[in-house]
Amino acid sequence: MTCLECKKELGYIDHKKSMDSMGVELCAQHRKRMEMLVERNNTPKEAIRLYYGLKNVGVNPMLEWWDGSKFVTLAISRVKLNIEIDTDLQLISHERAISNLEDAMHSFKSGFTTIRIPHVLIKHYLNETIDNVLGIMDGLRANAKVI
Repeated sequence: MTCLECKKELGYIDHKKSMDSMGVELCAQHRKRMEMLVERNNTPKEAIRLYYGLKNVGVNPMLEWWDGSKFVTLAISRVKLNIEIDTDLQLISHERAISNLEDAMHSFKSGFTTIRIPHVLIKHYLNETIDNVLGIMDGLRANAKVI
């Protein structure tokens, strides 16, 4: 059991606290840093799990990246991909749907593609979600070469 960020060995207490609060193995220092980020930006725990899952396979994502108008949950700048984690799976209002569409339009105009991933996919199917994000990244790289 080691911290995913600094590779420091974790004791049982640090491991348990980190898994309970963040869902990933982090030392006390990095766990507190993530807890502050969650509190400040209302970042879902699943976003943190996806962030470290992507880092584990060699992707360099940015967590809670400011795009100039709003915070994006995860961004992969190399392929201009923004990832939003949907935590509200209720039927959305037309106002929320239009707002989501407008956000995607503004991102697209800036050259970024925005995808929305339901949090339950990350919670129950993290590896499959990572594989699909990698596939999307491959597609964006291939299309960028064509242009």
